[in-house]
Amino acid sequence: MQVRSSIAAAVLASAMILPAAAPALAAQHQPPRPHGIEKKDTLRWVAPQDLKIGTAVAGGGHHETQPYPDPFTFDQEYRKHLAAEFSSVSPENQSKWEFIHPEQGTYRFAEMDAIVEFAQENKQVVRGHTLFWHSQNPAWLEEGDFTKDELRAILKDHIQTVVGRYAGKIQQWDVANEIFNGDGTLRTTDNIWIRELGPEIIADAFRWAHEADPKAKLFFNDYGVEGINAKSNAYLELIPRLQAQGVPIDGFAIQGHLSTRYGFPGDLQANLQRFDDLGLETAITEIDVRMDVAAGTAPTAAQLEKQSGYYQRALEACVAVDECNSFTIWGFTDKYSWVPVFFAGEGEATVMWNDFTRKPAYYALQDTLEQASPGRGNR
Repeated sequence: MQVRSSIAAAVLASAMILPAAAPALAAQHQPPRPHGIEKKDTLRWVAPQDLKIGTAVAGGGHHETQPYPDPFTFDQEYRKHLAAEFSSVSPENQSKWEFIHPEQGTYRFAEMDAIVEFAQENKQVVRGHTLFWHSQNPAWLEEGDFTKDELRAILKDHIQTVVGRYAGKIQQWDVANEIFNGDGTLRTTDNIWIRELGPEIIADAFRWAHEADPKAKLFFNDYGVEGINAKSNAYLELIPRLQAQGVPIDGFAIQGHLSTRYGFPGDLQANLQRFDDLGLETAITEIDVRMDVAAGTAPTAAQLEKQSGYYQRALEACVAVDECNSFTIWGFTDKYSWVPVFFAGEGEATVMWNDFTRKPAYYALQDTLEQASPGRGNR
């Protein structure tokens, strides 16, 4: 692919960074950021109309332990780019169980309400994330002494309360998240729902979500399923079986948390196509590309070029598959990325520096979107 000179310039500029420079200094070698954002110079503007380009909305989770206020609520520069660049938004943590349902019988909707309102004001769709997961559950749930009937009722109430509140306002829901182990077996130990209620509860979760909002598209979502492997094969077998039972499943979503220390999953497109061939919608929902960057240093030009290639190839794979209609990066600025908190020695995983200047990876996405559908976009 031919890339614009802005990409090459950004890579060359990054090569000027001294190895001992702090990562924030890398942005000083980028072209100066204009006071405003030119509408036609954004990802959402150049994206094909049938492809939503999205990002996670920073908040909750690890952000609550960081030395800054809630990014979505208080960072006006962040909000400006969030509105300008993306046609889809996903709550990073604000609709996960521990955040939105912190106590039994108590729901915390203010933050999710604000995201949905923001999306409506900025003509964006919303992806809901997530209803059925083994992680980030509240202590009252995981440590509670509930009967099977009580646990089933708790799950049904949660799904129908949350989905019902936003009925007609959420385009896609990640209903069941990360239900398989890497070898393709179900998570029967650490997933409270499957462990206590059996695998049949997965179908119920989809049915309850559909009852609460018949118009929302309902997805499975997982990591480590970028390529054709035991885990993605397990979904390929499970989904048609559930659909044959009348379970309302619309799509399969690949997270895409990648690292440049590993090779790019070259069979990503082929894997997406397998699910497309089942008549499913597909999506890439949480992509970021982390790099090995020691504290107090900046990535090299070679690292930035490799990162941009991973982003570009992932987007090209999605664009090449007919029903891959949503491509979401898991945060767009390193300022608020989850990666350094959870992956020691790795970071700089997003497409913008801390000060919102653009990396080579940003321009790779922009060019790929523009070439996918010249002159058409999510205006």
